[in-house]
Amino acid sequence: MDEPKETPVYKHSMPVQIRFNDVDQYGHVNNNAYFAYYDLGKQDYLMHVLRVNYRTSEVVPVIANINADFIIPLFHGDDIVVETRVSHLGHKSFTLQQRAINRATGLEVCRCATVMVCFNQRTKQSADIPAEFRQAIEAFEGIASQS
Repeated sequence: MDEPKETPVYKHSMPVQIRFNDVDQYGHVNNNAYFAYYDLGKQDYLMHVLRVNYRTSEVVPVIANINADFIIPLFHGDDIVVETRVSHLGHKSFTLQQRAINRATGLEVCRCATVMVCFNQRTKQSADIPAEFRQAIEAFEGIASQS
């Protein structure tokens, strides 16, 4: 018999307003709009948890891969929140799990996984996750140190 899986904990959340131009001809939020919502959640996480400054930091995280599962449609006027967490912390990359939640129903309407690779802006090559990023993620997410 399979062990029950632990429900992931999302400690970071951000309300997102659905804009008029996010809605397509079918009356629901177009799939492309979700990526903008996830970008907002990603930016807020990176700014407040990692304290990334893209103008002055030599090493910054960039998107290497992004995938989304669209579960339930959203409509203009729905009240949503985007939740973000780090689910995997590697040597040069980490994985962000995100989900959009309809606050009125409490249902997950979409989920997204993004692989972020650390990139050295001076050398233009991938780089190890800086120690301060790793420590910030571990502290915020409650992950035991992997070093």
